[in-house]
Order: sequence, then C-alpha cells, then structure tokens
Amino acid sequence: MIKTFQQTTSSEQETIALGETLSRYLMPGDVVALLGELGSGKTCLVRGICKGLECADQVTSPTFTLINEYRGRFPVYHFDFYRLESEQEIFDLGYEEYFFGDGICLVEWAERALPLLPQNYIEIRLRSFFEPGRQNCRELSLTIHGKEMQKRKFLAFFHHDQILES
Repeated sequence: MIKTFQQTTSSEQETIALGETLSRYLMPGDVVALLGELGSGKTCLVRGICKGLECADQVTSPTFTLINEYRGRFPVYHFDFYRLESEQEIFDLGYEEYFFGDGICLVEWAERALPLLPQNYIEIRLRSFFEPGRQNCRELSLTIHGKEMQKRKFLAFFHHDQILES
C-alpha cells in the first residue's frame, strides 16, 4: 500500500513553512524527489527544508551548477536535473555517492532520474494553480516509497492532510 498525503499552500511563505516542517522528519540518507513544472515551487520548498535544517547558505536553484551543497544539521545536496538529457549525465555526476551517502538529497526534476532513485524515497509533486484573491497557490502531494520510509511517521507532516491509499 502506497500512502499519499496532500496539502495546499497559498503563498511562498506557506510553502517555505511546509518545507521547514518536512525537515523535522528527514534523516541522513533520505532522498526527496521533487517533481513539477517550472515555477511550481520546488526551489521554494527546498528553501524551507534548508531553513529547518539550519543551513546558513542562501538557497538557489542549481540549474546551471547541477548541484549545490549546504551545511546544516546534516549535509544537504540540492540537485537540479532540468538540463540533463540522459541517465549517463547523472552517472557522470557521481550521484551514487550522494544518494547513498550521509546527507539529505533534494532532487528537482527527479523524473529524469526515477530509475536511479533508491528503493526508499519520498516523492513530492508540486502543482501551481490560480485561485482568486490568492497568489502562489500550490498543491503538494507527498508519496512515501519503500517499506522503510512507510514505517516513519510522515502523517504528522500534513496536519490538514487528505490521505489517499492505493
């Protein structure tokens, strides 16, 4: 059984706060796959996660550098696979050292690397939408992959959650 939790935010600040809350449930070795169109809030969510992990560095999208490293309570490796065209390019980055290392990996455009992700990972799909009177509305769907991840208590992450089981 795969569990999916959904949450909606209505501002950049709420998305950052949600990322900060998520950071409390992350541990070294975790991989978070971030999927969504351009402007859906992936980097914004990463800012919140890094804030919660007490990373001192400014968080920016690694679109051109491919990976940014931040130091906080744990090492954080922030990937952006948007410009990559093949799995070989991901291999060339030495992704295994990061995905199976001692830090937390946050992977934007993870759809380009799904076959390479570990068995246990967190998938977050982000979708931006318009709602009158509100700016930067986003729907976030968090799916837990793998038995080890499902044992952890992510339910508390989405305190106003809708749980979808499949």
